[in-house]
Amino acid sequence: MKTGNKTEGTGEEFLAFRLGGEEYGVDILKVQEIRGYENVTQIANAPAYLKGVVNLRGIIVPIIDLRIKFRQDKINYDQYTVVIIVDLHDRTTGIVVDGVSDVLTLAPGQIRQAPQLSGETDYIRGIGSLESRMLILVDIEKLLDTEELAAIEAAAAA
Repeated sequence: MKTGNKTEGTGEEFLAFRLGGEEYGVDILKVQEIRGYENVTQIANAPAYLKGVVNLRGIIVPIIDLRIKFRQDKINYDQYTVVIIVDLHDRTTGIVVDGVSDVLTLAPGQIRQAPQLSGETDYIRGIGSLESRMLILVDIEKLLDTEELAAIEAAAAA
């Protein structure tokens, strides 16, 4: 029996995605859909990581490139680049990633507490470990806090 994203007795489900050489995981219940990357309408004076907006079935959706937000050096858009449409603070938002691999179920024993690091890493919920894979588990709502989303909304409305 499923309750939320916890499957009774087995753990939590995460969508695994790649950014650079690292693999990340986000709560599957935050994910609405996965789309191929498409051209966006750019917004003047927006933060660099806000690529722009797209019209998704009548809803204007801001598109945030996590690769830029995470300060990755080389960012290429190719056939594997995808946009994960997520629900953040009751707002539909798209996040650009290098690719999506699969949905994983992690038991509580497979999720380790994130190391305490200085800087802006409070969005790291933990480290998931499954066989030879390690996933950085992201609390997507902490990654993009309400102030940032308000700034994005203001830029999109301008």
